[in-house]
Amino acid sequence: VSGKSGKGVLFSTQFQRAPGYGVVHFTNEMLLDKRDSLEGKRCLIIGSGKVAQGVARKLIQYGAKPITMSDISGHIYEPDGITEGKLTTINQIKAERGALLGRYIISSTTAQFNHPENILDIPCDICIPCGAMNEIDEAAANLLADNGCKMLVEGGNGCVTPEARKVLKKRGVQYGPHTMTLTGPALMHNLGDQASDETFKAEISRVYKEVKNTATEFNARGDLFTGANIAGFLRVANVMIMHGAV
Repeated sequence: VSGKSGKGVLFSTQFQRAPGYGVVHFTNEMLLDKRDSLEGKRCLIIGSGKVAQGVARKLIQYGAKPITMSDISGHIYEPDGITEGKLTTINQIKAERGALLGRYIISSTTAQFNHPENILDIPCDICIPCGAMNEIDEAAANLLADNGCKMLVEGGNGCVTPEARKVLKKRGVQYGPHTMTLTGPALMHNLGDQASDETFKAEISRVYKEVKNTATEFNARGDLFTGANIAGFLRVANVMIMHGAV
């Protein structure tokens, strides 16, 4: 146990995984709201860092099929899904300093590397970009919709451009904004030593409902981007009022 924080190794591990796990728990909440589930969903992950690895692990636990991961060398595509064993191999490769994802192709007889050339040409149910800001622009959003994507959930800050958000809304692709989906670490920190995946999941369910209800209250029913922004503003404003700053 850490002498400074009083938090053990278990909490530390959970906190490290919180961003990726949180993204997937929010994805699950969005699907439950539509009377659907993650079971069997083909999920396009963009990125292969710690968040993307956490996303893949939790998707597998939910029974979904993460089918891609990527880095600067390109992307790998597992048509039948990335299993726990394959994810362990990917994680080991990425843990080596300077190692690129392309090495994974040596250890897999089923993976395709940079085929098709554009990762967004791969049909999916859900896309979870965990990479750079503005990675999903207007053209990318249209391509995803053309290939059957029904939901896009941000696993990175500002991955979707404002123009792309409009496309997603127009094309009927459900959108989970990073202002909601990346609150996992803060929620985990607030839970402290009592944190478990179940309590974490319950907190995420609570936040999702707050965002959804706020959007409805402010005449933006179903718009989680607006709901998250307003809910965040109200939370800060209420604290300022409590402290006499307003």
